[in-house]
Amino acid sequence: MQKIINNIPNSLTSGNLFCGCIATVLAIKGDITTATYFIFAAAIFDFFDGFVARLLKAQSPLGLQLDSLADMVSFGVAPSAIVYYILSISQIHVLLELPAFTPYLAFFIAVFSALRLAKFNIDERQSAEFIGLPTPAATLFFCGLTYFEMFTVTGFYVLLASIPVFCFLMVCELPMFSLKIKKSPDFVRKYSWQLLLLLCALVFIVVWRLKGISITIAIYILFSIIRNIKK
Repeated sequence: MQKIINNIPNSLTSGNLFCGCIATVLAIKGDITTATYFIFAAAIFDFFDGFVARLLKAQSPLGLQLDSLADMVSFGVAPSAIVYYILSISQIHVLLELPAFTPYLAFFIAVFSALRLAKFNIDERQSAEFIGLPTPAATLFFCGLTYFEMFTVTGFYVLLASIPVFCFLMVCELPMFSLKIKKSPDFVRKYSWQLLLLLCALVFIVVWRLKGISITIAIYILFSIIRNIKK
């Protein structure tokens, strides 16, 4: 029975990986909308595997490594495939006489996601908060961004410029607050940034739907910067 309990979080992590694989295939085929939904599903699995592991006290070194491998696919390869498809299918890089390899720059998202995940596994400072932007947050930004006018020259440049910016954010030394909330006698004050972000996310998603996800991630980065300045 204990072995079954210990493998429940790993099963959820495997669900994350499974969704990430499907999202990658769908992105390559050009079904960006369905691919995005599978990435959202992967993010849900990613959230609950850690939650369940802590609840059942079933954390393990195997689970830690499996989680990183699953995240590499769901939040590294899958978003790279989505961005690559959009950059290549738009053909705007041809009209602008940019190099033919321009769409392949999308795969730097996967490269820096790997660096981010490897860094996270050996960085003991990230137990209470993150150092650098988490890979799921970067992925959700790119997923939401695809629902803006990406097939225009302006949209093309915004998407292209977002690649180096978010690659840098994933590996930089910027402390960013975690959304893990625990019971506390001073709950509102302690988690004021998290609560404000959740409120903003609710408003943005209701008003702008999937576009609101990108705006929420941008606000998350802004809040983290302001929080560090105040500290």
